[in-house]
Amino acid sequence: MTVQISNLSFLTPGNYPDDDPYSGLEDTLQLFEYGERLGFGGAWIRQRHLEHGVGSAAVFLAAAAQRTSRIELGTAVIPIGYESPFRLAEDLSMADVLSRGRLQPGFSAGTPPHAELIGSLVFDGDWRTYDLSHGRIERLIDNLRGDYLGAADAVIHSPGNTQRPRLQPHNPGLVDRLWYGGGSGRSVRWAGKNGLNLLSGNIVTGEHTDDFGTAQLTLIEEYRRLVDPARPARVAVGRVIVPFDSADRATRERYRRYAASRHERTLAPQGERRILFAPDLVGTSEEIIERLRADPVLAHTAELRLELPYEFHREDYEQILHDARELIAPALGLPV
Repeated sequence: MTVQISNLSFLTPGNYPDDDPYSGLEDTLQLFEYGERLGFGGAWIRQRHLEHGVGSAAVFLAAAAQRTSRIELGTAVIPIGYESPFRLAEDLSMADVLSRGRLQPGFSAGTPPHAELIGSLVFDGDWRTYDLSHGRIERLIDNLRGDYLGAADAVIHSPGNTQRPRLQPHNPGLVDRLWYGGGSGRSVRWAGKNGLNLLSGNIVTGEHTDDFGTAQLTLIEEYRRLVDPARPARVAVGRVIVPFDSADRATRERYRRYAASRHERTLAPQGERRILFAPDLVGTSEEIIERLRADPVLAHTAELRLELPYEFHREDYEQILHDARELIAPALGLPV
């Protein structure tokens, strides 16, 4: 099967120790710099609440923008349920301007993680009465369009300036660089109809099949059927890829144990929603290349995202990125 990847990126969890968050966040910023030097097309961060990770992707990516100059900077994903559509639009727009138009914000809808613990801290009143649906993202999109607010003659006054009110700063291109993390038929249909790019990772719902590849390919085809053909919509597929060519023996064994601990979940649909998991790709670059070439989904998209495991160390991540970029990427069509 022919696999031709034109954009290789990576997604990292942004881990840090409980008693020293700075060191972990600095390691992640350095990983973004390292990925850019290697020639990756994009570096993505997870947004996680109440965990040892990045609670505000916009703030982190604004910092990353000052440490890099070329690489795309993405979020996978921001749970929209905890966000104010206007305030988040302001933060993302500011980060995008600081990055000179490299931001790639991704979102999810629905009840966000840990809502029972922090929902009442985010909202005034019962969080269960608030809109946590796709409509919240639609309002964010409307804000990012930068339309003027108020009546046609409405102005605001600030020191040395009188202007019509709208979201500031405004970067017109950002609204076309939004992504949605879609793992079900409903979510990819919404993304397609609303013109967002599609992020599809290593988890999908098995709505009509027990086979992960079949389910994911069906979702991508449904998205492309509905998205406006005039829009250059992007589809990026994520896989946990851990080559260990340049790792020492102890590290190789640790990677193998990691993959073995997660293998059982890939054997059958999980839970009432029939969640399907893609197997982790752990091994030599030759073994991983063979498995990627056999992946039916990768023949239908040109963008591949390496999803780095949780709770590894920066040295591990750098070794994985190095082997992936130098040994795997050329076999998939990307020059060294």
